[in-house]
Amino acid sequence: MTDQKDKLRADHRKPGNALVFAVIQRDAPLARIDIARETGLSPATVTSITADLLARGLVQEVETPGDQLTGKRGRPRVDLKIRGEAHLVAGLKLSDKLASIVLLDFEGNRISEHIAATPNSVLSSQEAVAFMKSSLTDALSQQDLSLSDLSAVGLGMPGLIDADAGMVHWSPSISERNVPLQKLMSDALGVQSFIDNDANLVAKAEQMYGVGKNIENFLVVTVEQGVGMGIVVNGELYRGTKGRAAELGHTKVHQDGALCRCGQRGCLEAYVGDYALLREAATARVAVQGEDATDQMKSLFAAADSGNETARGIIRRSGRMFAMGLGNIVNIFAPELIIVSSERMEGNPEYIAAVLDEMRDSVVQIGGPAPEVQLHKWDVYMWALGAASYAIEKVTELSLAGSLADKS
Repeated sequence: MTDQKDKLRADHRKPGNALVFAVIQRDAPLARIDIARETGLSPATVTSITADLLARGLVQEVETPGDQLTGKRGRPRVDLKIRGEAHLVAGLKLSDKLASIVLLDFEGNRISEHIAATPNSVLSSQEAVAFMKSSLTDALSQQDLSLSDLSAVGLGMPGLIDADAGMVHWSPSISERNVPLQKLMSDALGVQSFIDNDANLVAKAEQMYGVGKNIENFLVVTVEQGVGMGIVVNGELYRGTKGRAAELGHTKVHQDGALCRCGQRGCLEAYVGDYALLREAATARVAVQGEDATDQMKSLFAAADSGNETARGIIRRSGRMFAMGLGNIVNIFAPELIIVSSERMEGNPEYIAAVLDEMRDSVVQIGGPAPEVQLHKWDVYMWALGAASYAIEKVTELSLAGSLADKS
């Protein structure tokens, strides 16, 4: 926490109202004198800024009983917190199987959740927009709300996404390339929409609500159909030029190797993603059962556990490739923490143990331990929660700039 406070004090580029708002958002409820101490701003400046935030309905005053502060009875202290009613946002994750939706108020409280089955694993951009609009409308109607009640929508999906430009350069969920999906969504919904790679948004969720909270440098690695990564450096999400950073799944591990969904060969996810293992199992005629990839992966691991040597070989090679990828990012980033999110890891402790052992062997030895690795498999709404958190971030920027009024 001390590092975060020092960072806030040192960030002179951030306008005063944004600095004050960030402290309230992080530590609320908080008194004005504490805000002044943590930001380094004068009490008079803090009073002026908070008066403006109150007048615009972005924060509110709350009374904290004296005995909660000192253990003794006394006059309640007036603190400040984010006013949740100021804005309502939606977060949506689109995958090959479903769309998951989370509604949050401006304070970050979860209002409701919703799931809708995706009509096809790959959609045209127009089909995707229509499906997401109908899913959002259904989610809102369950709370007697409509699209007009939203201040913003955050959207996460796999692929090469330029968050600043709102472009989907490539996604396994969309049939076309170079699609201005953010504009298409905003136009269709009549609500400002923001888009980012889904693994980036998992990192955002971990930073706001999960094990990455209060950690300045960490990585999130997701393993499902593909392999994704989110990077947090000095407390900020790193996207790189045109949002093309952190594409761990498309780093090359084998020259002219297996075909990847992106169209290239030798990508890490072509050996580690669920579809890659199931493709290899089909080629090797390993019988797997199940209606979808999740059940089929469980069947593949069960076959390995029961002694099927071919299934064991498929899983073993996948583990070696995954360990290579993890070892490479440790050598490049030297993070404090790596958070791995994968149902496969949760259900197969021997697999992840072998992966981590091989990863440690491939890390440059400098006399200290390898970074901590934590498994953190959230529920299906993890991705959507990150997307909603991203929407809150963008709504905050617009509100503080005076270009977005509250919805209450």
